[in-house]
Amino acid sequence: MTRKVLLTVDLGNEAANAGPLAAALDLVRDGGVLHVVSVLPDFGLAQVSGYFRKGFEKEALSGLGKALTEWVNTHVPDVVDAHPHVLHGTIYDEILRAADRLQVDVIVIGSHRPELKDYLLGPNAARVVRHARQSVFVVRT
Repeated sequence: MTRKVLLTVDLGNEAANAGPLAAALDLVRDGGVLHVVSVLPDFGLAQVSGYFRKGFEKEALSGLGKALTEWVNTHVPDVVDAHPHVLHGTIYDEILRAADRLQVDVIVIGSHRPELKDYLLGPNAARVVRHARQSVFVVRT
């Protein structure tokens, strides 16, 4: 039985979260723990941060934390032991780091449907699949 599940959500794409959420809830239906993560990308290069006002990153992290908590409270049933986590950095690196730190059994991640010209997973999902120590459940959205 799956005891700990890490669900990745993109709060900027609400429709893409429905499938992964349903899969994750199915995995924890018998009493598992659901860790819900969303990642705020960092600036990448130090030079980029100079274009943002002082305190922007801290405010963005706080806003994402509030939005993620609200999303969990709205979409995850109260009977599920759910914990929201805001991550900050490169999306796939942060997901992998959180999965290891939280010692999850499986990562649930959404991926776009491939078009005729694109038969691969999205870049973040593909990297998580390739590098995760845990099982990865990819849900096409």
